[in-house]
Amino acid sequence: MAGDDTDTTSSDQLTSQDPVSRYPSISPPEQEQDAPGLQATVTPKPDIGELSYRGTGRLQGRRALVSGGDSGIGAAVAVAFAREGADVAITYLPAEEEDAATVARIVTEAGRRAVQIPGDLTDPQFCTEVVERAVAELGGLDVLVNNAAKQVATQSLEEITDEQLEQTFQTNILAMFRVTRAALKHLAPGSAVINTTSVQAYEPSPTLLDYATTKAAINAFTKGLAQQLASRGIRVNAVAPGPIWTPLQPSGGTPTEDLPEFGQSVPLGRAGQPTEVAPAYVFLASSESSYVLGETLNVNGGSPTP
Repeated sequence: MAGDDTDTTSSDQLTSQDPVSRYPSISPPEQEQDAPGLQATVTPKPDIGELSYRGTGRLQGRRALVSGGDSGIGAAVAVAFAREGADVAITYLPAEEEDAATVARIVTEAGRRAVQIPGDLTDPQFCTEVVERAVAELGGLDVLVNNAAKQVATQSLEEITDEQLEQTFQTNILAMFRVTRAALKHLAPGSAVINTTSVQAYEPSPTLLDYATTKAAINAFTKGLAQQLASRGIRVNAVAPGPIWTPLQPSGGTPTEDLPEFGQSVPLGRAGQPTEVAPAYVFLASSESSYVLGETLNVNGGSPTP
Protein backbone atom coordinates (compact mmCIF):
# COMPACT_ATOMS: atom_id res chain seq x y z
CA MET A 1 0.00 0.00 0.00
CA ALA A 2 1.60 3.26 -1.06
CA GLY A 3 0.92 6.49 0.80
CA ASP A 4 -1.14 8.25 -1.85
CA ASP A 5 -4.72 8.62 -3.01
CA THR A 6 -4.68 5.19 -4.66
CA ASP A 7 -4.55 3.51 -1.22
CA THR A 8 -7.83 1.67 -1.62
CA THR A 9 -9.18 -1.71 -2.48
CA SER A 10 -10.07 -2.25 -6.12
CA SER A 11 -13.48 -3.63 -5.07
CA ASP A 12 -16.19 -1.95 -3.04
CA GLN A 13 -17.71 -3.46 0.10
CA LEU A 14 -20.61 -5.03 -1.82
CA THR A 15 -18.36 -7.15 -4.03
CA SER A 16 -17.59 -10.71 -2.93
CA GLN A 17 -13.92 -10.93 -2.00
CA ASP A 18 -11.44 -12.81 0.18
CA PRO A 19 -11.18 -10.93 3.51
CA VAL A 20 -7.59 -12.10 3.91
CA SER A 21 -6.46 -10.41 0.72
CA ARG A 22 -8.96 -7.57 0.34
CA TYR A 23 -6.18 -5.40 1.76
CA PRO A 24 -2.51 -6.31 2.09
CA SER A 25 -0.95 -7.02 5.47
CA ILE A 26 0.68 -3.64 5.97
CA SER A 27 4.06 -3.09 7.63
CA PRO A 28 3.96 0.59 8.48
CA PRO A 29 7.37 2.21 8.78
CA GLU A 30 8.33 3.54 12.18
CA GLN A 31 6.89 7.05 12.28
CA GLU A 32 5.84 9.60 14.85
CA GLN A 33 3.29 12.39 14.81
CA ASP A 34 2.29 14.84 17.48
CA ALA A 35 -1.14 13.99 18.88
CA PRO A 36 -3.88 14.02 17.67
CA GLY A 37 -2.20 13.12 14.38
CA LEU A 38 -3.14 13.86 10.79
CA GLN A 39 -4.40 11.25 8.35
CA ALA A 40 -3.03 13.31 5.47
CA THR A 41 0.53 12.51 6.53
CA VAL A 42 0.17 8.89 7.71
CA THR A 43 2.09 6.20 5.79
CA PRO A 44 0.50 4.10 4.41
CA LYS A 45 -2.65 6.13 3.97
CA PRO A 46 -5.74 4.62 5.68
CA ASP A 47 -8.72 3.88 3.45
CA ILE A 48 -11.77 5.81 4.66
CA GLY A 49 -13.89 4.67 1.73
CA GLU A 50 -13.62 7.57 -0.70
CA LEU A 51 -13.06 5.17 -3.60
CA SER A 52 -14.22 1.94 -1.99
CA TYR A 53 -17.57 2.48 -0.25
CA ARG A 54 -20.74 2.16 -2.33
CA GLY A 55 -24.03 3.28 -0.82
CA THR A 56 -27.50 1.82 -1.33
CA GLY A 57 -29.72 4.49 0.26
CA ARG A 58 -30.03 2.81 3.66
CA LEU A 59 -29.90 6.12 5.58
CA GLN A 60 -31.76 8.35 3.15
CA GLY A 61 -32.76 11.64 4.76
CA ARG A 62 -31.13 10.91 8.13
CA ARG A 63 -29.14 13.53 10.01
CA ALA A 64 -26.05 12.35 11.87
CA LEU A 65 -23.46 13.79 14.24
CA VAL A 66 -20.12 11.95 14.31
CA SER A 67 -17.54 12.93 16.92
CA GLY A 68 -13.96 12.50 15.82
CA GLY A 69 -15.21 12.45 12.24
CA ASP A 70 -12.11 13.94 10.64
CA SER A 71 -10.03 10.78 10.26
CA GLY A 72 -9.85 7.06 10.83
CA ILE A 73 -13.03 5.25 11.79
CA GLY A 74 -15.00 8.45 12.33
CA ALA A 75 -14.14 9.69 8.85
CA ALA A 76 -15.07 6.34 7.32
CA VAL A 77 -18.42 6.43 9.13
CA ALA A 78 -19.11 9.97 7.89
CA VAL A 79 -18.28 8.94 4.31
CA ALA A 80 -20.44 5.80 4.51
CA PHE A 81 -23.37 7.66 6.05
CA ALA A 82 -23.24 10.28 3.29
CA ARG A 83 -23.07 7.60 0.59
CA GLU A 84 -26.12 6.00 2.22
CA GLY A 85 -28.05 9.28 2.00
CA ALA A 86 -27.45 11.03 5.34
CA ASP A 87 -26.40 14.60 6.05
CA VAL A 88 -23.44 14.61 8.41
CA ALA A 89 -21.92 16.90 11.02
CA ILE A 90 -18.43 16.06 12.30
CA THR A 91 -16.51 17.23 15.34
CA TYR A 92 -12.73 17.40 15.52
CA LEU A 93 -9.90 19.29 17.16
CA PRO A 94 -8.84 22.51 15.39
CA ALA A 95 -5.45 20.94 14.61
CA GLU A 96 -7.27 18.36 12.46
CA GLU A 97 -8.79 20.92 10.07
CA GLU A 98 -7.01 19.53 7.00
CA ASP A 99 -8.44 16.05 7.50
CA ALA A 100 -11.89 17.43 8.35
CA ALA A 101 -11.97 19.44 5.12
CA THR A 102 -11.26 16.28 3.13
CA VAL A 103 -14.15 14.44 4.79
CA ALA A 104 -16.47 17.39 4.24
CA ARG A 105 -15.53 17.43 0.57
CA ILE A 106 -16.35 13.74 0.16
CA VAL A 107 -19.68 14.16 1.96
CA THR A 108 -20.58 17.13 -0.22
CA GLU A 109 -19.59 15.29 -3.40
CA ALA A 110 -22.02 12.56 -2.36
CA GLY A 111 -24.76 15.18 -2.58
CA ARG A 112 -25.24 15.50 1.16
CA ARG A 113 -24.76 18.35 3.59
CA ALA A 114 -21.50 18.49 5.55
CA VAL A 115 -21.14 20.49 8.76
CA GLN A 116 -17.70 21.01 10.30
CA ILE A 117 -17.59 21.72 14.04
CA PRO A 118 -14.10 22.18 15.49
CA GLY A 119 -13.64 22.14 19.25
CA ASP A 120 -12.44 20.18 22.25
CA LEU A 121 -14.78 17.59 23.77
CA THR A 122 -12.91 17.72 27.07
CA ASP A 123 -14.72 21.06 27.52
CA PRO A 124 -18.17 20.27 29.02
CA GLN A 125 -19.67 23.38 27.43
CA PHE A 126 -18.54 22.33 23.95
CA CYS A 127 -20.23 18.95 24.43
CA THR A 128 -23.55 20.79 24.60
CA GLU A 129 -22.71 23.39 21.97
CA VAL A 130 -21.74 20.79 19.37
CA VAL A 131 -25.14 19.13 19.61
CA GLU A 132 -27.04 22.39 19.36
CA ARG A 133 -25.02 23.52 16.34
CA ALA A 134 -25.46 20.18 14.58
CA VAL A 135 -29.21 20.29 15.18
CA ALA A 136 -29.44 23.89 13.95
CA GLU A 137 -27.46 23.29 10.76
CA LEU A 138 -28.86 19.86 9.91
CA GLY A 139 -32.44 20.70 10.86
CA GLY A 140 -32.57 17.98 13.51
CA LEU A 141 -30.75 14.86 14.64
CA ASP A 142 -31.46 11.16 14.02
CA VAL A 143 -28.13 9.44 14.63
CA LEU A 144 -25.40 10.18 17.17
CA VAL A 145 -22.03 8.44 16.79
CA ASN A 146 -19.78 8.87 19.83
CA ASN A 147 -16.41 8.06 18.33
CA ALA A 148 -13.78 10.62 19.43
CA ALA A 149 -11.00 9.04 21.48
CA LYS A 150 -7.60 9.61 23.02
CA GLN A 151 -5.10 6.73 23.08
CA VAL A 152 -1.56 7.00 24.43
CA ALA A 153 0.69 3.97 24.89
CA THR A 154 2.75 3.90 28.10
CA GLN A 155 5.03 1.16 29.38
CA SER A 156 3.97 1.27 33.04
CA LEU A 157 1.28 2.61 35.34
CA GLU A 158 3.87 4.92 36.90
CA GLU A 159 4.28 6.65 33.53
CA ILE A 160 0.61 7.58 33.22
CA THR A 161 0.45 11.16 34.42
CA ASP A 162 -2.63 12.68 35.98
CA GLU A 163 -2.93 14.92 32.91
CA GLN A 164 -2.98 11.95 30.53
CA LEU A 165 -5.35 10.00 32.75
CA GLU A 166 -7.82 12.85 33.04
CA GLN A 167 -7.70 13.76 29.35
CA THR A 168 -8.26 10.13 28.33
CA PHE A 169 -11.30 9.78 30.59
CA GLN A 170 -12.62 13.23 29.66
CA THR A 171 -12.39 12.46 25.93
CA ASN A 172 -13.39 8.81 25.84
CA ILE A 173 -16.17 8.43 28.39
CA LEU A 174 -17.15 11.69 30.12
CA ALA A 175 -17.69 13.45 26.78
CA MET A 176 -19.85 10.51 25.72
CA PHE A 177 -22.11 11.03 28.73
CA ARG A 178 -22.30 14.76 28.10
CA VAL A 179 -22.87 14.72 24.34
CA THR A 180 -25.49 11.98 24.59
CA ARG A 181 -27.26 13.76 27.43
CA ALA A 182 -27.41 16.94 25.34
CA ALA A 183 -28.65 15.03 22.29
CA LEU A 184 -31.49 13.14 23.95
CA LYS A 185 -34.01 15.99 23.78
CA HIS A 186 -33.55 16.03 20.00
CA LEU A 187 -33.77 12.28 19.36
CA ALA A 188 -37.20 11.00 18.35
CA PRO A 189 -38.37 7.37 18.29
CA GLY A 190 -36.41 5.58 15.58
CA SER A 191 -33.20 7.43 16.39
CA ALA A 192 -29.93 5.67 17.15
CA VAL A 193 -26.92 6.22 19.37
CA ILE A 194 -23.77 4.30 18.42
CA ASN A 195 -20.70 4.28 20.64
CA THR A 196 -17.18 3.26 19.67
CA THR A 197 -15.63 0.88 22.16
CA SER A 198 -12.71 -1.50 21.38
CA VAL A 199 -11.34 -5.01 21.56
CA GLN A 200 -9.24 -3.44 24.32
CA ALA A 201 -12.31 -3.64 26.54
CA TYR A 202 -11.91 -7.45 26.50
CA GLU A 203 -8.20 -7.94 25.81
CA PRO A 204 -6.44 -4.93 27.34
CA SER A 205 -2.88 -4.36 26.21
CA PRO A 206 -0.50 -3.68 29.09
CA THR A 207 0.55 -0.45 27.38
CA LEU A 208 -3.02 0.90 27.16
CA LEU A 209 -4.35 0.67 30.73
CA ASP A 210 -6.19 3.99 30.80
CA TYR A 211 -7.56 3.66 27.26
CA ALA A 212 -8.73 0.07 27.77
CA THR A 213 -10.44 1.00 31.04
CA THR A 214 -12.47 3.72 29.31
CA LYS A 215 -13.47 1.30 26.55
CA ALA A 216 -14.78 -1.20 29.10
CA ALA A 217 -16.77 1.66 30.66
CA ILE A 218 -18.25 2.45 27.24
CA ASN A 219 -19.57 -1.11 26.99
CA ALA A 220 -21.34 -0.74 30.33
CA PHE A 221 -22.67 2.70 29.40
CA THR A 222 -24.04 1.30 26.14
CA LYS A 223 -25.84 -1.65 27.68
CA GLY A 224 -27.31 0.35 30.55
CA LEU A 225 -28.44 3.28 28.41
CA ALA A 226 -29.96 0.90 25.85
CA GLN A 227 -32.28 -0.44 28.53
CA GLN A 228 -33.08 3.04 29.79
CA LEU A 229 -34.05 4.39 26.36
CA ALA A 230 -35.70 1.31 24.84
CA SER A 231 -39.21 2.39 25.79
CA ARG A 232 -38.59 5.75 24.08
CA GLY A 233 -37.77 4.02 20.79
CA ILE A 234 -34.16 5.17 20.83
CA ARG A 235 -31.71 2.36 20.18
CA VAL A 236 -28.24 2.38 21.74
CA ASN A 237 -25.49 0.05 20.51
CA ALA A 238 -21.72 -0.05 20.15
CA VAL A 239 -19.00 -1.13 17.74
CA ALA A 240 -15.77 -2.66 19.04
CA PRO A 241 -12.99 -2.34 16.46
CA GLY A 242 -9.79 -4.35 16.65
CA PRO A 243 -6.45 -3.18 15.19
CA ILE A 244 -7.56 -0.60 12.62
CA TRP A 245 -4.93 1.52 10.86
CA THR A 246 -5.67 5.14 11.79
CA PRO A 247 -3.73 8.26 12.85
CA LEU A 248 -4.19 7.17 16.48
CA GLN A 249 -1.44 4.61 16.01
CA PRO A 250 1.55 6.72 14.83
CA SER A 251 0.57 9.65 17.07
CA GLY A 252 1.30 7.81 20.31
CA GLY A 253 -1.35 5.09 20.36
CA THR A 254 1.10 2.31 19.50
CA PRO A 255 4.79 2.13 20.49
CA THR A 256 6.80 3.26 17.47
CA GLU A 257 8.86 0.07 17.37
CA ASP A 258 5.67 -2.03 17.15
CA LEU A 259 4.21 -0.24 14.12
CA PRO A 260 5.78 -2.51 11.44
CA GLU A 261 3.84 -5.50 12.82
CA PHE A 262 0.63 -3.64 13.63
CA GLY A 263 -2.45 -5.86 13.32
CA GLN A 264 -0.62 -8.93 12.04
CA SER A 265 -1.45 -11.12 15.06
CA VAL A 266 -5.21 -11.41 14.39
CA PRO A 267 -6.56 -14.50 12.58
CA LEU A 268 -6.92 -12.60 9.28
CA GLY A 269 -3.23 -11.73 9.56
CA ARG A 270 -3.58 -8.02 8.83
CA ALA A 271 -4.73 -4.71 10.23
CA GLY A 272 -8.16 -3.52 9.26
CA GLN A 273 -8.93 -0.38 7.29
CA PRO A 274 -11.39 2.25 8.60
CA THR A 275 -13.84 1.64 5.76
CA GLU A 276 -14.12 -2.01 6.82
CA VAL A 277 -15.59 -0.88 10.15
CA ALA A 278 -18.08 1.62 8.72
CA PRO A 279 -20.74 -0.93 7.58
CA ALA A 280 -21.30 -1.95 11.22
CA TYR A 281 -22.29 1.64 12.02
CA VAL A 282 -24.52 1.82 8.94
CA PHE A 283 -26.34 -1.33 10.07
CA LEU A 284 -26.84 -0.03 13.61
CA ALA A 285 -28.02 3.37 12.35
CA SER A 286 -30.50 1.89 9.87
CA SER A 287 -33.97 0.52 10.51
CA GLU A 288 -32.65 -2.92 9.58
CA SER A 289 -31.42 -3.20 13.17
CA SER A 290 -34.75 -2.21 14.76
CA TYR A 291 -34.62 -5.18 17.18
CA VAL A 292 -30.97 -4.70 18.11
CA LEU A 293 -30.32 -2.84 21.38
CA GLY A 294 -27.41 -2.93 23.81
CA GLU A 295 -25.32 -4.90 21.33
CA THR A 296 -21.58 -4.59 20.75
CA LEU A 297 -20.55 -5.55 17.22
CA ASN A 298 -16.95 -6.73 17.12
CA VAL A 299 -15.01 -5.81 13.96
CA ASN A 300 -11.59 -7.13 14.83
CA GLY A 301 -10.24 -9.55 12.23
CA GLY A 302 -11.30 -12.64 14.14
CA SER A 303 -10.04 -12.11 17.68
CA PRO A 304 -12.30 -14.03 20.14
CA THR A 305 -14.45 -11.86 22.39
CA PRO A 306 -17.04 -12.60 25.12
